Amino acid sequence: MDKRAEREAHEHRDHADKKDRLDEALEQGLEETFPASDPVSLTQPAPSKKDRDIKRKG
Repeated sequence: MDKRAEREAHEHRDHADKKDRLDEALEQGLEETFPASDPVSLTQPAPSKKDRDIKRKG
């Protein structure tokens, strides 16, 4: 295998691993919130204009 093919294979594995972790996180979120009317959210919404000045951990 040449270097380009090795790099592409590595990138493909990284992408597959990332997708697997995301799928696992979604599945866990669904299990923890079922049954519920609100869908699972992977992101934290931006703070409102009123809350922008509040310092947040992280």
